[in-house]
Amino acid sequence: MRASARALFGRRARLRWVHLVLGGALAMPYVLVGEVVIGPLVGDPVAFGSFPVQLAAFAVGLPLAALTSLFPLTRPLEAAAVRWLCGVDADRLAYGPARTRGEKGRTAAWYTLHLGVGGIVAGMSLAVPPFAGVLIVLPFFAGLRDSVIGLPEAFGRPWALALAPVAGVAVLVALAGCAAGCGALLARWAPALLGPCPEDRLAAAEARAADLAVRNRLARELHDSVGHALSAVTLQAGAARRLLDTDPEFVREALAAIEDTTRRTVGELDAVLGVLREGDAGSAPGTAPAPTLADDLDGLLRRTRAAGARVTATVTADPGALAPLISREAYRIVQEGLSNALRHGGGRTAVTLRIAATGTHLEITVENPVGDAPASRPGGGHGLRGIADRARLLGGEARAGAAAGTWRLHVRLPWPGAAHRAAGAAEDPLGKGPA
Repeated sequence: MRASARALFGRRARLRWVHLVLGGALAMPYVLVGEVVIGPLVGDPVAFGSFPVQLAAFAVGLPLAALTSLFPLTRPLEAAAVRWLCGVDADRLAYGPARTRGEKGRTAAWYTLHLGVGGIVAGMSLAVPPFAGVLIVLPFFAGLRDSVIGLPEAFGRPWALALAPVAGVAVLVALAGCAAGCGALLARWAPALLGPCPEDRLAAAEARAADLAVRNRLARELHDSVGHALSAVTLQAGAARRLLDTDPEFVREALAAIEDTTRRTVGELDAVLGVLREGDAGSAPGTAPAPTLADDLDGLLRRTRAAGARVTATVTADPGALAPLISREAYRIVQEGLSNALRHGGGRTAVTLRIAATGTHLEITVENPVGDAPASRPGGGHGLRGIADRARLLGGEARAGAAAGTWRLHVRLPWPGAAHRAAGAAEDPLGKGPA
């Protein structure tokens, strides 16, 4: 019983009823035009006094409504009304005006349907409640039976008078049921007539995919830059605290490294936020350029060593010959690999970094012994996923895992053109061996 009452008189049913009444109100100008056309033809210039003529005017006005539905704002306005009053999800409705012939035809069909059904329900909403009210109070006012309202003679009988209130309530319930049913049907047909076409759905899917790609890129950049910086600063601060009284020189170096790391991270954060402001990390004016393997590997190794890691770097490829995109993504991969070594290696761990060019690929390898008590943190584990995503988007591959007490990260990236210099490779040209 409660579910039935909610279906007939609940908030959703009332809003759909309002939507139908609005359709009836929109139909009135077209009906008036139909009255002007039909009235003289039937010899009844005051057409409001004839119900058949009103129906004929209504029939003449609906085709006029279909023609005016070609106005560009019709579909957006109708879609907004359906979204707010009929409870149809926004992603099932179109936002822009009808462009193709099919869209215009569906919009015309919907507008005609809305005004036609709305006009009927609105007319019933005006006529039925007063009639039902008369039936409800008829047994209590004998004068109504002899009034000019024209009730059938049967209502003069005692049994009819006793049932008149029940009939009045039944008529009101029937009106509510008719409005609820018509509203539900319009809500069901709205996505088919006002919904996006396949081209609109494809455009919306592409927009969502582009937005998701930007969000994933921001997440990777923030994780790799800020996450690495916080890990390095944490280890540097911890090491400085432990050696504060015994090794002041190391403490000064650690504090200088913390200052350099935080200053650089602020610049990288500005570059990442430039993606939000301009859509490209390098396009926002006043922001620092994204770090690359060619220009920033030396500083990355220096800051990592200042955090306590003993990094042995072997670079046999020429980072300067890399394309900017490959150089930027390779830097992030190396940064995340070293950051993982700092977090999970345990203490002053030894890290081996190799960057080599083999054929048409750039290979990056980071190895470190697994610590006795690897650090763990809630929500972690996104770094390796980010590395895999970067490698996959560039057409490469990434593998990571532990074997024989050593954690190994190996990444292969394509190097189109392979314009590197393989000869003259030097052992640790950036760091000259372990710190």
